[in-house]
Amino acid sequence: MTVTCAWTRRDVVTVVGPDAAAYLQGQLSQDVVALAVGDAAPTFVLAPQGKVDGWGRIHRTGDESFAIDVDAGAGTRWQTRLSRFLLRTKAEITVDEGVSTLVVRGAAVAGALPPLGVDVVGGDLIGVEGPDLPAVVPADASEMPADELEVQRIRAGVPAWGAELDGETIPATVGQWVIDASVSFTKGCYTGQELVARIDSRGGNVPRHLMGVVVDGPPPAPGTVLTVDGAPAGAITSSALDRGRGASVALAFVPRSIEVAAEGTGAEVAGVPATLLRLPIA
Repeated sequence: MTVTCAWTRRDVVTVVGPDAAAYLQGQLSQDVVALAVGDAAPTFVLAPQGKVDGWGRIHRTGDESFAIDVDAGAGTRWQTRLSRFLLRTKAEITVDEGVSTLVVRGAAVAGALPPLGVDVVGGDLIGVEGPDLPAVVPADASEMPADELEVQRIRAGVPAWGAELDGETIPATVGQWVIDASVSFTKGCYTGQELVARIDSRGGNVPRHLMGVVVDGPPPAPGTVLTVDGAPAGAITSSALDRGRGASVALAFVPRSIEVAAEGTGAEVAGVPATLLRLPIA
């Protein structure tokens, strides 16, 4: 497998203090207490009504310390949300914005955090400064441009804050794999749990789901309408030119009825032929 890497940036929220684990256990969808030092896993932080306030990757860095890396620009929202119920809690929440991160794909990397996505091979090194590659990265790794990293994210169906995720997003709409990776159904109560549990008890059925779109042309702008059989079926949330495919790949939320009926059939984005696919995009 070809090993590639790219430089990007993440915001990092840290929660430190004697009450950090107990507090996060009651605020996040992940089973924080079950994480051993060094473990990392995706997690939601939800509004009380169950919609998404954030999605990130929590890393237990010590018995009383945690780091949550999130999309660049989302860190202050996480800090504000987590501080909301912090009264009389012995924990301090801080955020570092735009932390240099090296993303490696195609090989496991010692000391790296597990990548987000299903069957994604590689690791993310948070806080590594360039331009030189650290010794833990295979010597034959080739650097890829940032737009190729976006192609990989879209193809894997990994949601991004401000694109597929915002304060109106219902967690289950972004994919069952995200729920499986980010939510514990055996831990105690946490803020926003009721909506997630209710949807799961009904088989994960939600009005719309995130799907992949392959467009025979340049990347459509976010908000561009996707049509199936001439009828509106959603709007593009993210897109990028996949040079290897010779087409653009994109993400869109599509009604459940259309998703079942239209996968792989002819669709259009702004009049350009497109194909609707379940994620991940092969």
